[in-house]
Amino acid sequence: MDESDSLAVVGCGTVGASWAALFLAHGLDVRAWDPAPGFADRLGESVAAARAQLAELGLAGAGRLSTHSEVEDALSGVGFVQENAPEEEGLKRGLLARIDACLPADVLVASSTSAMLRSRIVADCAHPERVLVAHPFNPPHLVPLVEIVAATEAVADRAAAFYARLGRRPVILRREMPGHIANRLASALYREAVNLVAEGVASVADIDAALCNGPGLRWAGMGAHMTYHLGGGAGGIRHYLDHLGPSQERRWASLGNPSLTEPVKAAIVAGVEAEAAGRSLAELEARRDRGLIAVLKARTEVAGA
Repeated sequence: MDESDSLAVVGCGTVGASWAALFLAHGLDVRAWDPAPGFADRLGESVAAARAQLAELGLAGAGRLSTHSEVEDALSGVGFVQENAPEEEGLKRGLLARIDACLPADVLVASSTSAMLRSRIVADCAHPERVLVAHPFNPPHLVPLVEIVAATEAVADRAAAFYARLGRRPVILRREMPGHIANRLASALYREAVNLVAEGVASVADIDAALCNGPGLRWAGMGAHMTYHLGGGAGGIRHYLDHLGPSQERRWASLGNPSLTEPVKAAIVAGVEAEAAGRSLAELEARRDRGLIAVLKARTEVAGA
């Protein structure tokens, strides 16, 4: 089947609504289902807000959205499925098996799981080879990353090609790993951010400022390995590893391994509240999205220069 014919979004919370908006903005028809009562109205509001943001980026396709009371109806005739159920293994296993039983064997089913292993969530499927992990970063209609874990190279390549057509940046894991790639990197960084609070090194606001005003700016354009390649001067990454690698190892040895004790949690909560300065979660999310749109526009301008 052709993934572009129509697709289903199964599970329409924050992530599912974001996916739906992206698909619609690229002119794809979306058939949506969620077990929560009244989901259709909430989905419509979320999709409208996300599509307005995508329009700022020049994406204003005319895909059609339909909502369905039964998952089997939402799956009728689709060429691709994006599943976004909560991170509970039993729930995902059962839902994926239900989806799998409704579809021709060549239709791909992608699960938006952030930490679960593909081998476990497909255990009850009759056609597990066509079920893959396609983990986005929130919100997926703005953040391009999609981490793919598949049973075969052919399925991974097919899924990657589909997401690439939607302006996403797919990365393919050669073997499954809890937390995939990006969340493991983020967790490693956050562990030290918590440690710096626990050790009383700096305020939460200054720790966040150090990240987004320093390495975060570079990381928006290139990753850690390439950044250190440039840091090695004329000799590149080989020079860096040979001559500055020992200093890196000393820093690794000094990194903390904090525990989220009640005093540490209290310090983080107080610090985040101070940094938020009375702004609501909705206001902070809007600020985040404005920043993401600005970065995406800047990246597009640089790429097209």
